[in-house]
Amino acid sequence: MLLNLHVKNMAIIDEIEVDFNDGLNIMTGETGTGKSIIIGSINIALGKRVPKDIVRTGAEYGLVELLFSIENDMIVKELEELGIELSDNELLISRKIVGNRSITKINGENITGTILKKVADLLIDIHSQHENQKLLEKKYHIETLDRFAKNDIAELKENVKKLYNEFNHNKQELKEIKTDDEKRLREISFLEFVVNEIESVNFKDGEDALLEERYKVLNNMSNICEGLNEIYGHTSDNNGAGNDISHAVRIINKISEYDERIEEFKNQLIDIESILSEFNKNISDYMLEADDCSSELSEVEERLNIINNLKAKYGNSYEEVRKYYEESLEKLDKYRNYDVLIKELEKKISDNEKELKKESEKLSELRKKAAKVLEKELTEALMDLNFPDVRFSIKMEETEYSQNGMDDVEFIIATNPGEELRPLSKIVSGGELSRIMLGFKSVLAKFEAIDTLIFDEIDTGISGRTAQKVSERLEIISKSRQVICITHLPQIAAMADSHYVIEKIVEADRTSSNIRRLDDEESVSEVARIIGGAKITEAVMTNAKEMIELAKSIKSK
Repeated sequence: MLLNLHVKNMAIIDEIEVDFNDGLNIMTGETGTGKSIIIGSINIALGKRVPKDIVRTGAEYGLVELLFSIENDMIVKELEELGIELSDNELLISRKIVGNRSITKINGENITGTILKKVADLLIDIHSQHENQKLLEKKYHIETLDRFAKNDIAELKENVKKLYNEFNHNKQELKEIKTDDEKRLREISFLEFVVNEIESVNFKDGEDALLEERYKVLNNMSNICEGLNEIYGHTSDNNGAGNDISHAVRIINKISEYDERIEEFKNQLIDIESILSEFNKNISDYMLEADDCSSELSEVEERLNIINNLKAKYGNSYEEVRKYYEESLEKLDKYRNYDVLIKELEKKISDNEKELKKESEKLSELRKKAAKVLEKELTEALMDLNFPDVRFSIKMEETEYSQNGMDDVEFIIATNPGEELRPLSKIVSGGELSRIMLGFKSVLAKFEAIDTLIFDEIDTGISGRTAQKVSERLEIISKSRQVICITHLPQIAAMADSHYVIEKIVEADRTSSNIRRLDDEESVSEVARIIGGAKITEAVMTNAKEMIELAKSIKSK
């Protein structure tokens, strides 16, 4: 579950830190206090897009940190498979925003966005108005059904995906290679030309780099020799340093017999004479060789031109040219054995389709069984959410093969007596959609290992008895999962196990947002504020106390 949230320099937040608890964590506050920034910050830490100018004005960076406690062995195992080691079963996600860049770490180690998304999917489920809209899109219905049936279909679904990819790959290959004889002969002629050209050049790995280095030397040989000749003049025995050192050696030979310490100087001087002599010999040899390499320049230049021409046609490097060559060779072999290959591919496709059909039918049957259970459980959940006459059904039809098998899935619903079952997008309002999504979340929570659910704007378009029903459903979910919810409704706020208020503070003409946990007395006052608005009467306070007492009696059942 989510233990702690730390936010620094984000929008109107200077710095806040809040500890969350298990059960139902409720956040309330007046409009404009920064409730959306709290959820937005959590989303940013979990890898969502960073809004422009989110870092607080004047701050060098923005920071969000989420600390999780993880007790579920299955999640621990999946994290280890992602290369993430836990410390005392805790995991810290940190995202720092500096300018246009962000740095994300888990337990102090930098991670990629891809890994972060996988980790986030294991730890937390955020329900937002955007996700409600996804429920209206038919393509997400099969995904939702499969989440419900995950324990029964996961392995089979993966196998269907693998079979479909193989089936689709072979179909695509057949489509690409199937052609008329004239076109096939043209392809053979072209591929033979490509293969022969690459083979005739005999381009070797690293050859181009070596040739370019050699070309640079040869092309500058006159400058090199001119410089070396001048150096030789300064270091040779003919009036150069070599001559001076030879003279010094003769002198030291005469005086070394007078003092043993001079012998050491003598040995050092002889070494210098030997090194300089070797140096001059090497320069002389290099210049002699340079006289013989005049024809090499044209040879190297010609070879480089051939290789660069090959690279211009078939790839910018040896590896790319080699890959093009191997692909061309493979295609050529296929075209030369065209009839045999066509028969082999057609047989593969036929075998693929039989296996895909068999496994897809198994998957479809499991989905139909799961759909019946989901229909029943969701209907019960929706009735608890003040849809007394609701009817919900999952329509499944056979469609073309895909990675999901052969099922087309659509959720259909009737929320009032006498209505026909129709797609969700045709009949539900915003408030109804929020409750329907809550119904799905409460049902799916039983089958998923995710410990933390966050609900933002769950109370859109609802009030009265419906709001009470929503609060009771949130309380049911919170018995097995940590729930964090932002709300404007007193019925939901009264149900809190832990109640937090988000406040706006103005100091020295600067606005900032803060969050703190309320004690029991403060919670009553906050519920009263939500009920009564600006004027809190004694009757409103009594109403708030009664609402909290009612919530306690419901929770104790």
